[in-house]
Amino acid sequence: MASELCKTISVARLEKHKNLFLNYRNLHHFPLELLKDEGLQYLERLYMKRNSLTSLPENLAQKLPNLCLDLSDNALEIVCPEIGRLRALRHLRLANNQLQFLPPEVGDLKELQTLDISTNRLLTLPERLHMCLSLQYLTVDRNRLWYVPRHLCQLPSLNELSMAGNRLAFLPLDLGRSRELQYVYVDNNIHLKGLPSYLYNKVIGCSGCGAPIQVSEVKLLSFSSGQRTVFLPAEVKAIGTEHDHVLPLQELAMRRLYHTYHSLLKDLNFLSPISLPRSLLELLHCPLGHCHRCSEPMFTIVYPKLFPLRETPMAGLHQWKTTVSFVAYCCSTQCLQTFDLLS
Repeated sequence: MASELCKTISVARLEKHKNLFLNYRNLHHFPLELLKDEGLQYLERLYMKRNSLTSLPENLAQKLPNLCLDLSDNALEIVCPEIGRLRALRHLRLANNQLQFLPPEVGDLKELQTLDISTNRLLTLPERLHMCLSLQYLTVDRNRLWYVPRHLCQLPSLNELSMAGNRLAFLPLDLGRSRELQYVYVDNNIHLKGLPSYLYNKVIGCSGCGAPIQVSEVKLLSFSSGQRTVFLPAEVKAIGTEHDHVLPLQELAMRRLYHTYHSLLKDLNFLSPISLPRSLLELLHCPLGHCHRCSEPMFTIVYPKLFPLRETPMAGLHQWKTTVSFVAYCCSTQCLQTFDLLS
C-alpha cells in the first residue's frame, strides 16, 4: 500500500496533476510524500475521503497553498490554526469527522466559497467565520450547535445555509436580512420555534422543529402569544410590549452612539476599548439585529411579534404541519403596531 501510494504521488508530481485522489486508502497519517520537494505546486484539488486521518500537518499551508480540500469521512479531532494560511482555498469539506471546534483562523480564508462541516461534534461556530467574504455555501448539519453567532448574518456572499439536526432553540435576529441568502435549512432542531421574519419568502426547511418543551427547561428569555412560545437569543436583555412607550436609557444611549459615529466618522474603529467597555464596543460594531420594520439597530431590547407559519400562504409548502412561527423583531412600540408580515 505504501509503495502504491508513493507511486501515485510521484506520478502526480511528474505529470503536474491538478487533481489527486487518495480516497479509501486506509490512511492513518497524512502522507508526508505530499510535502516533499517541488512538483505539486500545480495541485488544485486533494481528495482524501474515507480514510482514518486524525490530524493535519502544520506546514500543509506552506507546501500546498492553493488547494481545494476534501477530508470528509476521516477521524479528524482537530484542525490546526495553520489552516488559515491556505489563502487561496476555495472549497473545504470536513464532513463526518470528530471535530469539536474550528480554529478562529478559518476566518482568514478570504477566497473560501464552500465549507461543509456536517456530522461532527461542534457546539458553536467561530465568530471570525463572518470574515470569509466569499463564502457562499455553509453546511453544518448534524452537529451539537445550540448557538449561532450573530456575526454570521454579516456574510455578504452567503447564499445557502444548512444547520439541520442540531440543538438550536433560537436564531440570530438578522438571519435572512441579506438579499444574497436565499436558502436556509434548520430541519430537526426540535426546540426551535421561531424564525426571523426576514426569512419569509426565502426557501426554508423547518420540518421537525417546534416540539413541546417546558420554558423552565431552557434558561433563555421567551416570548408568548396565545399558546405559542418562542425563545430569544441569549444576548437579548429585555422584551418590549405595545404598552412600553419609553425605551430603556442604555438602549437610547447605544442608538445615539451608533448613529453619531456612523454618520460623522463612518468608522467605529475610532472608538478604542478605552472609550467604551469591550462588550459595548462589540455591540456597536455588530448590533443584536435591525428592526424588521424600519432597520433601526437594536442593542439590548426587542419588541417581538409572532406570525404562525401555518397561518401564512407558505403553510401549504409545509403541509400545514409545522408549529413554527415567524418572529418580527421591532425596535419600538410604533414599529411593533405597524409591522405586517404579508404587506
